Amino acid sequence: MTCADCQTGVTRYRPLVVPALIAVNTAIFALTAAQAGSVADNSRAGLFESWSLVTDQLARGEWWRLVTSGFLHFGPIHLAFNMIALWVIGKDLERLLGRPRFLAVYGIGLLGGSVAALCFSPPQAETAGASGAVFALMGGLTVVLRALNLSVRPALAMIAINLVISVTVPNISLAGHLGGLLTGLVVTALLIRHARRREPGQPR
Repeated sequence: MTCADCQTGVTRYRPLVVPALIAVNTAIFALTAAQAGSVADNSRAGLFESWSLVTDQLARGEWWRLVTSGFLHFGPIHLAFNMIALWVIGKDLERLLGRPRFLAVYGIGLLGGSVAALCFSPPQAETAGASGAVFALMGGLTVVLRALNLSVRPALAMIAINLVISVTVPNISLAGHLGGLLTGLVVTALLIRHARRREPGQPR
């Protein structure tokens, strides 16, 4: 990927994936709130029981929880924090990477965060949220800025602040955040490398 590629991406693509993801997450939150009869205690909803990431349940073959848990949120603040971060980071990254690549970083990052949370959480711990995918986007943004020879300091500062929050605020899955971040770094680097190899005159 070159600067020309990214400038073309900015012109060609409008953020559609990011608003769609925000709409889906918000709609699912509204559904859980309706089921639970409470906005603040929406985690009592039956959808949470079926979709959240719980090691014991996954061991019984309920593998879909690795994905569905990334669309659940514990209360409106949790939802708002992740959706604001998704919009702020994602709207520009979607333009730079293009929709398919952006969606790959988000989706694989979500899985990476879920797997990391699964590996380092107690058997009965319940994990949910789009944070792993959002951290993947932070990692992806860092790689893209580096590829464009732009300063990565803003992205690194954002990552550092969010990691501090992950450590200091109770009941946050640090493993899930780190798993998403590392996955985003690796996946974005591979996508950019593949794009460069497809450029005319580049070795294949």
